[in-house]
Amino acid sequence: MASHVLHADRGAIHAALDWCRTRLFSSPANVLLTVLAVWLLLMLVPAAVDWLLLRPDFGATTPQACQASGGACWAFIAARHRLILFGLYPYEEQWRPLAVTAILIAVIACSGMRRFWRPWLAWLWVGCLACVALLMWGGVLGLSYVEDSRWGGLPLTLMLATFGIAFAFPLGVLLALGRRSDMPVIKAFSVIYIELIRGVPLISLLFMSSVMLPLFLPEGLSIDKLLRAQIAIILFAAAYVAETVRGGMQAIPRGQYEGAMSLGLSYWQRMRKVILPQALKVVVAPLASIFISLFKDTSLVVVIGIFDLTQAAKAAVAGADWHGFSIEAYLFIACIYFVFCYAISRYSQRLEKQLEHDAS
Repeated sequence: MASHVLHADRGAIHAALDWCRTRLFSSPANVLLTVLAVWLLLMLVPAAVDWLLLRPDFGATTPQACQASGGACWAFIAARHRLILFGLYPYEEQWRPLAVTAILIAVIACSGMRRFWRPWLAWLWVGCLACVALLMWGGVLGLSYVEDSRWGGLPLTLMLATFGIAFAFPLGVLLALGRRSDMPVIKAFSVIYIELIRGVPLISLLFMSSVMLPLFLPEGLSIDKLLRAQIAIILFAAAYVAETVRGGMQAIPRGQYEGAMSLGLSYWQRMRKVILPQALKVVVAPLASIFISLFKDTSLVVVIGIFDLTQAAKAAVAGADWHGFSIEAYLFIACIYFVFCYAISRYSQRLEKQLEHDAS
């Protein structure tokens, strides 16, 4: 028995040495890179562990006391978490954006469960979005009115991302169909739109929506800055969704199109029942990447003065009483972004496996 165990241990050691030889030390360049990587880890990891875990301060009441500890000042997050999470929303009314955050997360979670993919889910979204508007604006049912210029933090980031995904996806599907259309005008419009939007960065669209768009509106007509930013995000994301969906449609064998036509289905029936379900199944992972990028890109609205999560963290750092703790603030919001992006990534992987299982 002991000999078998010893033989197994030797086999594991040989396998580990073989892996290191083929993956880490297979060439002079790999040897150099391995040594540099180990050196960087030895330099950075102990210092990071000491700063983050061994010497952090959670209970300091003043910045001076927190700085004296020599570690991360998490007491700053405890003192400024409301400003970071809810921005300039009135302090005594911050239960409302907290409820909005919970509602949005709950309805998104329900939408991700296939057993809830029923017609009533659309009505659930309508009802939840009505509740979101009611809670954020107020002005009725005894709620004080809060103008959207005072919205900020996590609820605003979630709303920009949620509405951006919800409206960009169907618009992108229509643009993908338009680009593959046999009608020259529709195809030309779709191609021009997709190539034009994909050819400029999102930040330029945000600047145009904030600065240039009001110049072209009729006198006396104005569009709220937050709405203009939301439209820019939707239009930007829709172009990338369109190209991704078009790629999925091109991956469908020609026989699927011909088979659907032989059944006498109309164009929209072919797309809805045969082509699009298969195409969307192929591009689940690329679509998830677009949605993750869109969620992170909402931070760019800071350049036009919208008080999103990033701007709220910046304002918290700039406060006179707790000044100079930018590392802790940005680590905090980085963790928030990571949680949501990681959840999207894991959900897309699970959905891919479910769809493959259904296909088999």
